[in-house]
Amino acid sequence: MNQALQGLLDLLDLEQIEENIFRGRSRSAVVPRVFGGQVAAQALVAAGRTVPADRHAHSLHAYFLRMGDPGAPIVYNVERIRDGRSFTTRRAVAVQHGRPIFALSASFQSYEEGLDHQAPMPPAPDPETVPTGQERLRGYDHLDPAIVERFLEAREAIDLRYVDDPPYGRFGEPREPHSQVWFRTNGKLDGAIDAPLLHVVLATYVSDMTLLDSILLAHGRGGWAVGDVVGASLDHAMWFHRPFRADEWLLYDQESPSASGGRGLGQARIYTQDGRLAVSVIQEGVVRVPRADKP
Repeated sequence: MNQALQGLLDLLDLEQIEENIFRGRSRSAVVPRVFGGQVAAQALVAAGRTVPADRHAHSLHAYFLRMGDPGAPIVYNVERIRDGRSFTTRRAVAVQHGRPIFALSASFQSYEEGLDHQAPMPPAPDPETVPTGQERLRGYDHLDPAIVERFLEAREAIDLRYVDDPPYGRFGEPREPHSQVWFRTNGKLDGAIDAPLLHVVLATYVSDMTLLDSILLAHGRGGWAVGDVVGASLDHAMWFHRPFRADEWLLYDQESPSASGGRGLGQARIYTQDGRLAVSVIQEGVVRVPRADKP
């Protein structure tokens, strides 16, 4: 396992300071605030540690309330909402400087048989034929080298590959509001750390990295990396349908059905490489054009 992946796993390994109370730290992000995927993943870890091991996360719904301070610890308070015969519900609130910055509700279920169908996996190239994140980023001469290095550092633990150019790689003209990304951890997960919750937590972490890209594509915008929009995540929801491994290739197929009122909606499906629908994701975010750039 490489050092970057071990660092991410350490970041997600919260300290328990009291019953139902956990403490996490932050790491440097692409933007000067706590990365939303980090706080969502840590909140799910906190909630999951109060749930029996035979119950697995099947959904989460969350709100980003305030910008997180990357220089301060984050305290997660977990409320045990319900423990039923099949389902367990938890609420986790992330607090910094005495104020909530994030709130998550998560539901866990014991395994059971049931009806089974899914939407088919869309066409996508083999991930091994797609340029790596480093190959793509280092090929964009218009990007500030410092921004490229921040991207690479923030994503060092994840092998994340865009099928086509990301918004900041090719912008100026609208494109189809659809984006595909292959991802997996940059190393295998095994031994004592190989638990079902960890794979779900890592997918949650990655899910906030690229989901709003399709909004930018629809308007020919490059995003914060080129300074033609400002934005932030507002809310996030995920449904975990089938087991998967975060250290094996996953296809993140993303699209945006709407943007209006300074907000944009992204929705996505995550498939295993052999075509199983593993996760559904929806996120709304603030997407604003800077005042000087408005028509």
